[in-house]
Amino acid sequence: MATTWLPFADAASAELPLSRLLRLSLFQVSVGMMMVLLNGTLNRVMIVELHIPAWLVSLMIAIPLLVAPFRALIGHRSDVHRSVLGWRRVPYIWFGTLMQFGGLAIMPFALLLMRDPKLFALGVSASALAFLLAGTGMHTTQTAGLALAGDLVPADRRPRAVALLYLSLLAGMMVCALVIGGLLAHFTPTRLVQVIQAAAVLTFVLNLVALWKQEARSRSVAAAETPREPFAVVWARFARQPLTLRMLTTVGLGAAAFAMQDALLEPYGGEVLRLSVGATTSLSGAWALGAMAGFALSARWLGRGLDSLRIAGYGVVIGIASFLLVIFAAPLDSAGALGLGALGIGAGAGLFSVGTLTASMSLATSDTAGLALGAWGAVQTTAAGLAIAFGGVLRDTVSNLAVADELGATLAHRATGYGTIYAIEIALLLATLVVLGPLVGQLAAQDRTSTTDAGARRFGLTEFPT
Repeated sequence: MATTWLPFADAASAELPLSRLLRLSLFQVSVGMMMVLLNGTLNRVMIVELHIPAWLVSLMIAIPLLVAPFRALIGHRSDVHRSVLGWRRVPYIWFGTLMQFGGLAIMPFALLLMRDPKLFALGVSASALAFLLAGTGMHTTQTAGLALAGDLVPADRRPRAVALLYLSLLAGMMVCALVIGGLLAHFTPTRLVQVIQAAAVLTFVLNLVALWKQEARSRSVAAAETPREPFAVVWARFARQPLTLRMLTTVGLGAAAFAMQDALLEPYGGEVLRLSVGATTSLSGAWALGAMAGFALSARWLGRGLDSLRIAGYGVVIGIASFLLVIFAAPLDSAGALGLGALGIGAGAGLFSVGTLTASMSLATSDTAGLALGAWGAVQTTAAGLAIAFGGVLRDTVSNLAVADELGATLAHRATGYGTIYAIEIALLLATLVVLGPLVGQLAAQDRTSTTDAGARRFGLTEFPT
């Protein structure tokens, strides 16, 4: 019955029932809520309601990005962690949860301090600490949590579980955005404190429920004599694999290409096509709907044995067509074309993400699962974050030049800046296809000829990005 309404239900097994897998996925919901708060809600609140300078807000939002490159080290530490209780992943998820809770607990008070000129410096310092704690906790929890999922899910079911956990993240973001946005519709400082601290408590509860009785205790983890290789040695061996760097490059290029427009889609609809706030908000809904369709479609194709990298390639092609639709929406003055473009961008991103992540199964074994997760998370998050920042700066620069008639009468329009970004994204997707092409078929062939037992492979979940 479950497989008829949930395309990923067959990710469950006798050892890991669907109810337990869904409970485990709650840590993704908490991560989604954290992403909504850090990248969306607090962004607007600080600029509009608290009148904090936009450049300072940008720096605050960027603080969690500083932690992303260390995800590989975090993952490796969870691989080789020694615990007297026999747990590898649980301590990292637990302390990550505590950091999330602590960061959110002090965040509203720190933000409110910045409204008082006499306490501004203290407020900035406290806010930076809050964002650093929350961001570090989010990355640590997700890295160790997904590595734990990779430990628990049987190898033949990991492709489905990839899509299920990705869907949990997206669902958490959608629901939390609606709820938090509604609660802060009528802003007051008291309401801000209530909402953020409620999010702190909910994060703690969700992660505790997700973690409860998931990881079995192991004597080898507790034993001091168990070999534990240093990070540099494991990373060098992982990076020496012939396909690793090409896969990392593919993930980085694709993540940058799909993410560069994240902060520009709604402003594009409002500024260029003169859409209402409600209409531009629906663009995010269209993107989310497309992403969900991409997850479902990729799960079905993977179940039928289609090459996962071909699925990723299909996502790139859909992305190119969708960005062209968005570009032509301006001269056509068509809100429908923009909506279809947003839908296609979401679908392309979903297919690309699930396809490349599933293909990565062949690049890691059980002793490098956390390291591989961290590597993919670091590349994806860093590439996406830098692309978003670059896109915003370039859009402002080109638009200002265009409006000032510095680029000629033909391009003297605000749409020029947006169109430049979408054209760059198309170029990045074409580059992604060039790097991805030679990989198609190679990973599957490598997996078939490898002497390593396929059941020992630990990727598929563990390369899941932020």
